[in-house]
Amino acid sequence: MVLSNTERKIIEDSIRDIKDFPKPGIVFKDITTLLNNKEAYGVLMNHLYQRYKEYNLDYIAGIDARGFIFGAALAQMLGLGFVPIRKKGKLPYTTISEKYSLEYGIDEVEVHIDAFGNIPNAKVLMIDDLIATGGTANAAATLINQTGATCVEACFIIGLGFLDGQTKLKETTEVYSLIEVN
Repeated sequence: MVLSNTERKIIEDSIRDIKDFPKPGIVFKDITTLLNNKEAYGVLMNHLYQRYKEYNLDYIAGIDARGFIFGAALAQMLGLGFVPIRKKGKLPYTTISEKYSLEYGIDEVEVHIDAFGNIPNAKVLMIDDLIATGGTANAAATLINQTGATCVEACFIIGLGFLDGQTKLKETTEVYSLIEVN
């Protein structure tokens, strides 16, 4: 399932660029304007539903925090469970975690040890709003696979193609980005 040119334009036009945020030289892709645009959000969610309805998925996993917005809505549309992948220390039950490198240090994501139930080799779609350098996404995909589930694809609303994140992530799972920014 590929976005039509009209659908792509509706989604692209709804994403606001914020220059020099969070620091000089960065152009931040603000999705809040996509979320509050019912036409654009509807086009986006319908596209995701059409793309993934035949994947025979067991779960959708969303990365903290914007991945929750798209992941939970898509899980409901597909009749699936939703699993949050959170920053360290945010989940109340026993977790497993995966560390990843940041520009100035290390961070960590976690998931509950029983997040994917008792389904052997559960098929999981991972989703987030954007992939840049891919540290968080790689850690999250690795974490899904460590639970005994399989991350069948990582989906992003925006892929920053000029960074190497998608290339690195393709070593772990398939990658789909609706909007490519080069």
